[in-house]
Amino acid sequence: MNDLPFVSVIIPCRNEERYIGQCLDSIVANGYPTDKLEILVADGMSEDGTREILKHYAERYPFVKVLDNHKKIASTALNIGIKNAKGEIIVRMDAHNTYEQEYVSKCIESLLKYDADNVGGIWIIVPGGNSLISKAIALVLSNPFGAGDAHYKVGYSGEPIYVDTVPFGCYKKEVFAKIGLYNENLVRSQDMDFNIRLTKAGGKILLVPDIVSYYHARYNLSDFYRHNFTDGVWAIYPLKFGSTLFHLRHLVPLAFVSGLIGSLLLSIFSSIFLWLFLFIMGLYLLVNIYFSLRLAIRERNFRCLFITPIVFATRHIAYGFGSLYGLLKVLISREFWRNQLRRASKM
Repeated sequence: MNDLPFVSVIIPCRNEERYIGQCLDSIVANGYPTDKLEILVADGMSEDGTREILKHYAERYPFVKVLDNHKKIASTALNIGIKNAKGEIIVRMDAHNTYEQEYVSKCIESLLKYDADNVGGIWIIVPGGNSLISKAIALVLSNPFGAGDAHYKVGYSGEPIYVDTVPFGCYKKEVFAKIGLYNENLVRSQDMDFNIRLTKAGGKILLVPDIVSYYHARYNLSDFYRHNFTDGVWAIYPLKFGSTLFHLRHLVPLAFVSGLIGSLLLSIFSSIFLWLFLFIMGLYLLVNIYFSLRLAIRERNFRCLFITPIVFATRHIAYGFGSLYGLLKVLISREFWRNQLRRASKM
């Protein structure tokens, strides 16, 4: 027991009164010795009941500490946590999740066994409410048509594998000295940006399916649309700050929405583009209905067939429009073009 490393769990948090209690309860119940553990919650000056809940946990558990994050975004929260962490192991967790027992122990065991630089597990996505829409949102987010090739979202259950990213992550603290901290220019996508930098530096990211957390999905379409739109923006907007484009799955919605808009506009000049628009739309509808039907059959609930196509379309269109908006913001950014000129002058 004395050989166990000291672990710092870092949780970015803002306005999470609905989930933060469940999150902390699941970490406390994880079974990792509390004399080898600290939980650092970096709160973005929450305006709901989150801070009162955190105060209660900090008073009850001396290893729970609350740190103020005045910039209110996840990347600054993570950096505040890392700078204040006493542990030789950093486990990045999320307030919107709950965690299975031995989550922390399994992360550390795999980190040391495989000599990886970042270890994470799978997300089991659970509905944020009891409505049919809430259940459909959870189904869409864990389906390849909604999640792409992200192994951690689609129920991967094989042997541990090396991947491009994992949700959250367990790191040796020395990794941050080598790679640097999270990019505080990024409101979203800071994990992906960090993992890209880690991989480029020769680091290994390991997905272990025995490590399980539960993500609470959005529970209505309006919140789901806004969340995906913002994710779409931050799939592209990091280009402004010199961050690398991410992976193909992040760009497909942009290509889809751009194809629809472009072919529809060009159809004014030629009927060929109208046919192209109809082809893209028709193909999308067929694929959408195919995956929705498979989900309805699997769930033995044919009501899903009427709502799931709408949820798939909401995800793809919101993400695509967000990415298009992010691209336009990049292209009108002077900072982006200054970066391009600097790069060109060094070639």
